[in-house]
Formats: sequence, structure tokens, C-alpha cells
Amino acid sequence: MQAMDTPPAIRIARPDDAEGVLAIYAPVVRDTAISFETEVPDIAEMRRRIATTLATYPWLVAEDARGIAGYVYASRYAERLAYRWSVIVTAYVRADQRGRGVGKALYRALFDELRRLGYCQAFAGITQPNAASVALHESLGFTRVGIYANAGHKLGRWHDVGYWQLSLQRPDPPPEPRAFSAA
Repeated sequence: MQAMDTPPAIRIARPDDAEGVLAIYAPVVRDTAISFETEVPDIAEMRRRIATTLATYPWLVAEDARGIAGYVYASRYAERLAYRWSVIVTAYVRADQRGRGVGKALYRALFDELRRLGYCQAFAGITQPNAASVALHESLGFTRVGIYANAGHKLGRWHDVGYWQLSLQRPDPPPEPRAFSAA
């Protein structure tokens, strides 16, 4: 892995980042099973997703001279109230920035924000095989908790999804998590 020359600046995403986010995400949807989404969303939909997420959870972007270099966000883990301290986290990095520390820097900033908001557990789902994503998550302290076999069908075949978990903090009793927009 080569080191980053000048690290991209990390900031809170804005709905007008949708085009840069989509430039990273579209090839993942179109050409891989990394995302189980089968149709590339349009810019309006990506704007809506960013705005909706930011009302409750953090969405961060890394920006360099070429635009959005990567992004991370958190989302609800599950509906039941007792799950409210847990989140699913997602990261995508522009192809020319992979392996340069952008994903780690984004995730570290996201985890700091999640702790500040009161979240305790982060989970990541990774379509298998994906050695680079597994290595990224494990380098940040995630541990594998299980594999869902044949969880999704895309690009003509079934794919397993592995789940990894990171304990962010464990206060007892935990305070209520706060919405990102209110933080």
C-alpha cells in the first residue's frame, strides 16, 4: 500500500455532492456485486439519499483536487427500538485513491462522529469475495461475525455476504443516541 501524498480533506457531505458520489458508486452498481443495487440511481435520487441520511446519521466525503475521492455514511441497523445504538456503515473510494488510506481516514472520522452521537456498535456487510474491503475493515478493528450464504443474486450468480462488527463504545446504561442534524 502506498501512502497518500496530500490527504484529501474530509467534510460533511452536501446534497450537491451527489454527482461526485455517483461517479464513484455507479461503476460499483453497474459492474460488480459489491453493491446489491441493480440499477444505478440518478443524481436526484443520490441527492435525496444524502439529504435523508444527514437528517439522522453522518455522511462524510473526502475531497481532493479532482473532486470527491471517497465517502462513508452510517444508517439504521434495524427497526426494533433496542437496536438504536447500532448502525450499518458503508464506504466507497474512487478507483485511483484505493489503497492510499482514504477509506481508513474517512472511517476514522465517521467513528469519531458516531461515538460523539452515542452509537455503540457498527456493522459492515461485505459481498464475498472482497479481500480489499475485508482488509480495510479488519485493519480498523472490525471482527467477522458471520456469513450469509447465497444472500443475493447479481451478475448471473449467487453471492455470499459477510458481516463484520466494530464496538465503538459500551457505556452502561447507554445514553440516547442523538440525530446527526441535531448534534
